[in-house]
Amino acid sequence: MTTAVDLHFEVDGSGPPVFLLHGFPETHICWDQVVERLVSTHTVVRPDLRGYGDSPLAVTDLSKRAMAADVLALAAQLGFEQFAVVGHDRGGLVAQRLALDHPDAVSHLAVLDIVPVLDMWESVNADLAVAAWHLFFMAQPPPLPEQLLGGAIDEFVDHFLDGWSTVPGAITSVARDAYHSALRRPEAIHAVCEDYRAGATVDIDHDRADREAMVRIAAPMLVLWQEPGGTPPPFDPVEIWSRWAGSVEGYGLDCGHFLPEERPAEVAEAVTGLLKR
Repeated sequence: MTTAVDLHFEVDGSGPPVFLLHGFPETHICWDQVVERLVSTHTVVRPDLRGYGDSPLAVTDLSKRAMAADVLALAAQLGFEQFAVVGHDRGGLVAQRLALDHPDAVSHLAVLDIVPVLDMWESVNADLAVAAWHLFFMAQPPPLPEQLLGGAIDEFVDHFLDGWSTVPGAITSVARDAYHSALRRPEAIHAVCEDYRAGATVDIDHDRADREAMVRIAAPMLVLWQEPGGTPPPFDPVEIWSRWAGSVEGYGLDCGHFLPEERPAEVAEAVTGLLKR
């Protein structure tokens, strides 16, 4: 389903609305097993973010502010003035920006295995730089990253799906094929690189401006991350997010980076708990 705000999305269930935002290198289908655990009590909306999946790719602004505005417009088109938002990876950054830019619209906020870009860049050390090398590579000026990725995009995607997951079989063959297919188009590769370029430039500027103005997230927050099955982060996610919000709870899950696919039951249970707060 595609809307006037140029996002492909799926809607399931009925009840209070919850928006689920995917990360890289995924699409909305990463939430399949989470959705089935939420639809009995909530309306679940899963868009493909701007430039990803089946959403239109001819875009130039891949800042999280622009992506957040897309989600807000989609919510308005569906008749939702206020909604909960759950974001994994890049989707978590979009969810953060939604909560900061449009506090009246976001009732609850959950972020999975991500911290704000400003805090992430300020935390970079040698170990993190090696582990997160793609942040540096994909942020390089065009067209070199696009040209290199165009020659081995399936292998690039598999590097993350396999290297960043610890639960065998969590990334299904159907999902893997869908992620490959979505990113094989040159315009999709360019859009993803533009997302990461924004994450190293304008997204930092937006975070810094909010920090200096002491803008805070009003919604109650849930923070989940990979631990101990994956690589523990070199920082305390709850402590970092508590700098941005007044009501933060969270814990690690025994899995890799792809929490919605590796631990869908635990993610759904945690989100359900958040929505009761």
